[in-house]
Amino acid sequence: MQNVTDSFVSLGYWPSAGSFGVNTDILATNLINLSVVLGVLIFFGKGVLSDLLDNRKQKILNTIRNSEELREGAIEQLEKARARLSKVEMEADQFRVNGYSEIEREKLNLINSTYKILEQLENYKNETINFEQQRAINQVRQRVFQQALQRALGTLNSCLNNELHLRTISANIGMFGAMKKVTD
Repeated sequence: MQNVTDSFVSLGYWPSAGSFGVNTDILATNLINLSVVLGVLIFFGKGVLSDLLDNRKQKILNTIRNSEELREGAIEQLEKARARLSKVEMEADQFRVNGYSEIEREKLNLINSTYKILEQLENYKNETINFEQQRAINQVRQRVFQQALQRALGTLNSCLNNELHLRTISANIGMFGAMKKVTD
């Protein structure tokens, strides 16, 4: 190992004119090496790094643009949904109002028709009562007339003789015939 380091050290003493040598100063060589490596990296890596950053920037911008478009679409859908909701609420209110008015109208129609039916029933009842009263009055008149006639016939039969009796019967038959013509 000693021989290897001696050969490098002995190379350090060679004259630099036209020959290649190794610098054994570690601090100077590291700075030179680092500057060469950084220079090469910056020179060749600059395009790659800027391309990577540009691609990343474009992806971020596209994502932001897509997010904005989705946000605008969501806002439009929200507005449409709100408009539909308000329209449906108005229709529901209108149906509710129409339903209440329809119920009230049907209720009034039912009450009116019930009153009309009650009036008709009252009229039928009154007509029936009047008819039955007239019939009862007519029956009573007929009985009174029959009884009066029977009494009159009984009184006439007892007071009259046969000839007078026959004349009275003839006159009564004539009166009944005249009454029948008047009532027909």
